[in-house]
Amino acid sequence: MTALVANSSTERAERHELILALDTSTAACTAALFAADGSLFARADEIVERGHAERLAPLIAEMLGGHVPASIIVGVGPGSFTGLRIGIACAHGMAVGWDIPVNGMDSLALLAAGAPGDGPVVVAVNGGHGEIFVAQYARPRLASIGEPANLRPDVAAARYDTALVVGNGAAALVAARGSGEAIDLLPSAANALLLPVALRSLAPSPIYARPPDAKPAIAA
Repeated sequence: MTALVANSSTERAERHELILALDTSTAACTAALFAADGSLFARADEIVERGHAERLAPLIAEMLGGHVPASIIVGVGPGSFTGLRIGIACAHGMAVGWDIPVNGMDSLALLAAGAPGDGPVVVAVNGGHGEIFVAQYARPRLASIGEPANLRPDVAAARYDTALVVGNGAAALVAARGSGEAIDLLPSAANALLLPVALRSLAPSPIYARPPDAKPAIAA
């Protein structure tokens, strides 16, 4: 699914410093372009599963239409190891080429920002090996409650009792707990500026929340 929305004229975009936000931590390949005042200029949301590397750069180029943003915000996880590396590498490459700053944003917080309602929310994202990346956030002023963790659904169910759980791992957590509401939600970069500054001014490097599957070889 793709959504491209222009909220103002090309001339208006040219007169303002633009902010590019992107996230590839899940099956979503999502990007958004904001004016300096925070208004949304354009957005694109696609479900690409494992095709982030092939789709991300063309998607951003189509959105920018030849413009150069003043800064970049990139999702840094936790989430798919491969997806995170693709998005962060792309962001760093553009930042170097355009000589602009790049900051990281909490990918789980980005999901929380798209959740319905304004009460507390738990975000659960599939992390592999039958485990989920999970974190809790307070709302309406989005704030993280504790650090993200990588847990089995039954362990997460015992730790988090907030009713609303969102993300592609939400159903597993709610099933293990036997109560609550699970919403299978994907992140949208259009919500990037809903994150407080502290959650979108992180170092632009991956937050894995667990060791990577591949381990470096040890010399004999």
